[in-house]
Amino acid sequence: PVWFYRPLDLLGAAFVFFIFAGMAIASSRIEQPAVDSLAPEVLVVNIGFQFLLAGIVAVSVLFRVGVIEWLGLRWPRWYLVFLIGPGAVIGMWMLFGGLQAAGYMKWLKSMGVDQIQESVELLQKSNDPLTLSLMAAAAVLVAPICEEIVFRGYLYPILKRFSGVWVAGLCSALLFPCAHGNLVALLPLLIFG
Repeated sequence: PVWFYRPLDLLGAAFVFFIFAGMAIASSRIEQPAVDSLAPEVLVVNIGFQFLLAGIVAVSVLFRVGVIEWLGLRWPRWYLVFLIGPGAVIGMWMLFGGLQAAGYMKWLKSMGVDQIQESVELLQKSNDPLTLSLMAAAAVLVAPICEEIVFRGYLYPILKRFSGVWVAGLCSALLFPCAHGNLVALLPLLIFG
């Protein structure tokens, strides 16, 4: 539902857009720290930032409508989630395989782009149980919940209300990879978003 969004919410959407766009631009211009220097404190700040942004969005919406109506949790065919979830995972695997076969990774490598995301490299090299636990919590719980709240619970419906379904889908899909700040995952995340 989008009836409860007001024109003032467009400022909120612009705020979220500029936060993620700014982060994407800043991460592309700042020399990345060595993977070994990413401490658990950095992960805690990242988790805190995601919760803060999702909390601001949730509070601004929950003053107007209940959480069940806001997030569309009254879905009579909820059992389809057990088909949609695995279908999305299989679809992403097929997309990554197709990109690999089409030479996407070779093309990025020819441009000098790192092939492994910093978070994946950190996960591969870290032996610290606290770092591994924080990364697992961020990847499995925090990021999916916060991304759904911000992108599909806030940005998409606001844009849908004021610009239509296609513009809303395209804009939220374009912003989704910016939030992840990784050039290798840009095209797959754009399609997934």
